[in-house]
Amino acid sequence: MAYRDPATAAAPVPPAGERLHELPAAERLALGRAGLRVFFAIAEAWQLPIATRRVLLGDIAESTYHKWRGGRVGEVGRDLLERLSLLLGIHKALVLLFGEGDTGLKWLQSPNTDATFAGRSPLERMGDGSIDDLYAVRRYLDAWRGGWP
Repeated sequence: MAYRDPATAAAPVPPAGERLHELPAAERLALGRAGLRVFFAIAEAWQLPIATRRVLLGDIAESTYHKWRGGRVGEVGRDLLERLSLLLGIHKALVLLFGEGDTGLKWLQSPNTDATFAGRSPLERMGDGSIDDLYAVRRYLDAWRGGWP
């Protein structure tokens, strides 16, 4: 089955120059809800186990994961918004580099000998749980495709 872009709706974009923590709570919540909807679609397409999804979202509790999956999102902090932004950027870069087929997913899951990954797959690196690991994969892909968006 060919991979298709699961992003069905664009997430709202914060006004230029505004920092995530300076946004009003209602705007952070709207960004978080939209970002989570897209993340869950991407996670399904990537066939990620729930445990991996929870780690990527900041090592959240299983109950929190299921609440968010059901659309019950409470307060949204900067860490979640930053993680969602990085994950959506990683997805975007994979689509730009590899198209809509399964190749991007295979790259994400395959061992990589470049220093950034040290023989592990990019997904394993992301699964370490640190936001720095998400940044490392995002920067790697963006450098490969010719720069940050």
